[in-house]
Amino acid sequence: MGRAVTRPVIAALDAAWESELVAAVEATAGYTVTRRCADLADLLAAAAAGHGQIALVSADLRALDRPALHELASHGVEAAGVVGPDDEPGERRLRQLGVEVVLRADLASHEIDDALDALASRTRPHGGRGEAAPDGDPAGSKTAEGPQPATVIAVWGPTGAPGRTTVALNLAAELALRAPTLLVDLDTYGASVAQLLGLLDEAPGVAAAARAADQGGLDLAALARVAPEVTPGMRVLTGLPRAQRWTELRAPSVAHVLATARHLARFVVVDCGFAIEDDEELSYDTLAPRRNAATLTALAVADELVVVGTADPVGLQRLVRAVQDLTDLADLADLPDLADLPDLPGLPARSGRPPRVVVNRVRPGAVGPRPEQRITEALGRFAGLGDLDFLPDDRATLDAAVFAGTTLAEVAPQSALRRAIAALADAYAAPLPERRRRHRSRRGVVRS
Repeated sequence: MGRAVTRPVIAALDAAWESELVAAVEATAGYTVTRRCADLADLLAAAAAGHGQIALVSADLRALDRPALHELASHGVEAAGVVGPDDEPGERRLRQLGVEVVLRADLASHEIDDALDALASRTRPHGGRGEAAPDGDPAGSKTAEGPQPATVIAVWGPTGAPGRTTVALNLAAELALRAPTLLVDLDTYGASVAQLLGLLDEAPGVAAAARAADQGGLDLAALARVAPEVTPGMRVLTGLPRAQRWTELRAPSVAHVLATARHLARFVVVDCGFAIEDDEELSYDTLAPRRNAATLTALAVADELVVVGTADPVGLQRLVRAVQDLTDLADLADLPDLADLPDLPGLPARSGRPPRVVVNRVRPGAVGPRPEQRITEALGRFAGLGDLDFLPDDRATLDAAVFAGTTLAEVAPQSALRRAIAALADAYAAPLPERRRRHRSRRGVVRS
């Protein structure tokens, strides 16, 4: 006995068996094809017009990528893949794109019915839409016996160069002394990790990783290739070589890069751009890229957040406003780029802990004698912040590190600045023993 209500299906199947599969769907008990689309653009238009609840897409559909699947989801349309018999490469590509249910074109109508029912009732695990784990587990989860997934630490701060990249780089270097660490440069306004480490601008880095994520080709091996180890235990995914390439970093792709990174290292440190406002002029068009999407995505998926400000009157005022801006982002998952990436935690839910505030370049000349006490009192009064970390101003040591293209741990291991950042790292890696690192010249790193 058939069901009283059927669910509408739209299809974009670039294959010889398209007619046979549509007929099989029409013969199911619960589904009917309402639109047969000629290409991906037609499919997205049909989804936006509300013609379907499920979209059938073939592995060879031209221009099908992760942002397109995200666009379908934004219209409330679930995507199911279809491949020909024995088309293992096609099935693998669809699953790497995040398609959870993949049908064979030769399935009988009752089998298609069951598979689409499973898609409709499927409950997704925490961590994002269809994020496939590197081991092929579509849930992206690990068993209790498996390796512990990484802690993602986003390093963010307001405008005015408060030292985000310096803190992110040296925090990653300190964590790498204890466990494998990946540093990711997601600053879409002025990526500079490569320059600080003396790496080539032409290294593929995060742009290549995002492109692979778009096309369903990002796995652990692919991520490791574009994130070389620059010192023992620390890999680096360099940022955009030119700021105008920010359109390559879209929210779904960045989320997948960070999800994959969790299985490449024990700690993932993300250097974020300063801007976190949403572009209201583009909000009507969910396909339009947003320059701040990379930062907003990193803040949404991170387990921990470090907020960096400078210890001078202007920098402290910006820091107070920055903390307020974070509070105003009541739920990052409600932003247009992230609304359809299920289970992304918003800032208030981050491990139940507030952001860790780091005051950088602390010096008496900027705020008067006993600067740490004065800053603590000011931030406590105007921003309700009481638990602060302080980094002393040490321009000479930082200049030496930049000149050598290295980290503070290598150029000035006994400096007060290095010790302060090491103490910050201890807050995240205290249970882990410190490893003895053998110095190795960065000049020997193979660069793409």
